[in-house]
Amino acid sequence: MSKLKKYEILDDDEINLANRVRDGVSFNYFLRLSDQIHLTMQEWAEYLHLSERTIQRYKKENKPFDPIYTEKIVVIELLYKKGVDVFGIEENFYTWMDTKSVALGGVKPKDLLDTSFGITMVYNELGRIEHGIFA
Repeated sequence: MSKLKKYEILDDDEINLANRVRDGVSFNYFLRLSDQIHLTMQEWAEYLHLSERTIQRYKKENKPFDPIYTEKIVVIELLYKKGVDVFGIEENFYTWMDTKSVALGGVKPKDLLDTSFGITMVYNELGRIEHGIFA
């Protein structure tokens, strides 16, 4: 049996998530996640309230993201995981994230990921969609 690399598979276990946040995610993990969920460095810079230059510094210095940024990265990753589960097909979820939503005040869900309140709004809307409650 092969041993999985640390954090290679994201699970929802709160103890593991708390430890993961404390340890920070590596730039390589962050880059793979960005590619997988189709977010640009400019979008991440907005969501994390960092400059793109600061994000690149994490790469250059080969250090994990600080816990405050790791937590936001992990929460967004969990949101995307939930969205793909709800929509069943990744591309359908990504399209929804890029489409203005009446239920979310006429903005794209993706544009709400810069605050915890916005992330909660998107997550709650996914729950309504999952249960067939459409605005």
